[in-house]
Amino acid sequence: MRTLTVALGDRSYPIHIGTGLLERGDLLAPCFRHKKAVIVTNTTVGPLYLDRLQRSLAAIGVETAAVVLPDGEQYKNWHNLNSIFDALLGSHCERSTTLVALGGGVIGDMGGFAAACYQRGMPFIQVPTTLLSQVDSSVGGKTAINHPLGKNMIGAFYQPRLVLADIATLDTLPDRELSAGLAEVIKYGLIRDLPFLAWLEANIERLRAREAEALMFAVERSCANKAEVVAADEKESGERALLNLGHTFGHAIEAGMGYGTWLHGEAVAAGTMMAVELSHDLGWLPPDDVVRCERLFQRAGLPVSGPALGTGRYLELMQHDKKVQDGVLRLVLLQSVGRAVVYGDAKAPQVEAAIARRCPKMG
Repeated sequence: MRTLTVALGDRSYPIHIGTGLLERGDLLAPCFRHKKAVIVTNTTVGPLYLDRLQRSLAAIGVETAAVVLPDGEQYKNWHNLNSIFDALLGSHCERSTTLVALGGGVIGDMGGFAAACYQRGMPFIQVPTTLLSQVDSSVGGKTAINHPLGKNMIGAFYQPRLVLADIATLDTLPDRELSAGLAEVIKYGLIRDLPFLAWLEANIERLRAREAEALMFAVERSCANKAEVVAADEKESGERALLNLGHTFGHAIEAGMGYGTWLHGEAVAAGTMMAVELSHDLGWLPPDDVVRCERLFQRAGLPVSGPALGTGRYLELMQHDKKVQDGVLRLVLLQSVGRAVVYGDAKAPQVEAAIARRCPKMG
C-alpha cells in the first residue's frame, strides 16, 4: 500500500492506494466518530463490492445502510440526488453519520454533493472503483450533478475525509471504462509531468493489460499530481484550472450527445485533441507533437475525433463552461507538451477550425 496526503491544513486527508484495501476496515476507522454509515453505490458496483465493504465496516463496529442508484452518467441528476436524501432521512441519519461513496465518478460526485448538503455537511469517504475516479474525480473535493445545459454545473467544493483506492476493483472494470480512465492519466503528463508522459508512452499496453504494478504506479503518480495542484489551489482560482485540459470541448460532447452516450474519458480525449489542434494553430505545438498526442490516445483505445454536432453547437455548449469569465471563453491549451496554460484570447474562427479538424464529417 502507498499513502499520499492532500495537504489542506486541518482538512488534510490521506489517499490510500493498494490491493485488498476493501478488507482494511482499520484504514477507515479513524473517519468514524459515530458508528453509523450510509454507503451510496450503484447497480453495477453494489453486487460486486457492497457486501465486502459492509463486512469490513461491521468488523470495526460500524452499522451501515445502503443506497443503490442506477448506473450511468444520465442518472447524475436532481432526482437521484434526492433519492440519497430520502435514504439519509429515512435512516434518521445525523450530521455525524458518515457517507461512503462506493463506485466511479458519478457516485463519488453525487455522494459528495449529498454529503455537502445534508444538514449543511456530513463527513464522507471516497472508495473509487474505476480508473477514472481513482486517478482524478475522487481526489480534490469537486462534487456535482449535471444539468441538461451543462455538465457538473450544480455542486460544491467539499473534501472527503479519506480516499481508499483498491486497485483490485479494476479487475472487473470493462475495457471501455479502463480506456476512459486512461484519458485522465494521460492528461497529467500533457499538462505538467513530462517524465510521466514518457513513461506512459513506454507502458500504455501494460496498463491496458491491467498489470498491477503498472496500474499502481499510474494511479499513485496521477494522485500525486492531483494532490499537489489541489493543495495549491483548492477552489480553482488559478493552477487547478489546468486540470481541465480537453474538458471544455469534452463537456460539450457529453451534453450535446446526451449524458452517457460518450464516456467522460472518451469525450476528454477527443476534446484534448481539439485543444491540441488549437495549440498548434497558435504556433505553440509543432506537427510532430500533434501526432505524438494522437498516437498515445489511440494506443490507449480512445477516440481522437469528436461527433459531428456542428461548430456552432459546440461553441454554444462551451459557453456554459465554468471557466467562462465576463462572457469570455477561457480554454486550457498546451504551450508545449508538458506545459499547459489558460488562454482567453482565441477567436471564434480559430476555435471552430480546431473543432472542425477533429470532426471530419462536419460540413
